[in-house]
Amino acid sequence: MPDPMLLLQMAAILVALGAFAGVLAGLLGVGGGIVLVPGFYYAFTALGYASPELMRICLATSLATIIVTSARSVASHNRKGAVEWGVLKGWAPGLIIGALLGAVAVSLLNTRSLQAIFGVLALIVALYMIFGRNHWRLGSTLPKGPACWSLSGGAGFLSVLMGIGGGSFGVPALSLFGLPIHRAVATAAGFGILIAVPSVIAFLLGPTPDLAPPFTLGAVNGPAFLLTICTTMVTAPLGAALAHRTDAARLKRGFGVFLILVALNMLRKALLV
Repeated sequence: MPDPMLLLQMAAILVALGAFAGVLAGLLGVGGGIVLVPGFYYAFTALGYASPELMRICLATSLATIIVTSARSVASHNRKGAVEWGVLKGWAPGLIIGALLGAVAVSLLNTRSLQAIFGVLALIVALYMIFGRNHWRLGSTLPKGPACWSLSGGAGFLSVLMGIGGGSFGVPALSLFGLPIHRAVATAAGFGILIAVPSVIAFLLGPTPDLAPPFTLGAVNGPAFLLTICTTMVTAPLGAALAHRTDAARLKRGFGVFLILVALNMLRKALLV
């Protein structure tokens, strides 16, 4: 039986982390995964669970939370008629296959490699948040056939490597090909379910690392999943309410700078000998 004091410390850290991620998700419209993955890593490391497989646990647990948050987000957007179900259906096979390939890749890589990948991809996302513009276009219509499969597969694969939903890659991809931004956000919310469900199943069926936090099944930590879901559900509406009273563009740029710092710290840890 784990030390009760350790469990209390773990619970307190995870509640605070989930609350912070929920506020950011509501405030900025970004998925909590991009905050949860480094947050889980720092929390579990501080509690003494650093290992070559820790990042796999962080990624898998973050993806598990995305199943719930994405379902809630899609339902909310669908009530407003903003979800493009035809796009979601067309992208589904590529997203699922990409997600499964991503889960395989994560299982083959150690923590340092995954930290380096997360850091590089987070830098790309941060730079897009800071410098990206809604009027940028790569085409007037969404690609079909092999181009669509490649784009959706890449989004699923990279999302799993970062432990995030489809929004960070899906929204830019959809909007760059002419889908209005509010519909791109609503539709990309559904990407999270298609990415997270197959990858989490794969992580649950895989082996549990030797040095894993208490109550970890496969690579998914149960307490982190449950506490994060509970707290983000409470704090996300608070962030959304605050967003209506602040400058969204300035907030996104500010978060982009914050994300750059997180990414650089991940890269520093990955490069330490």
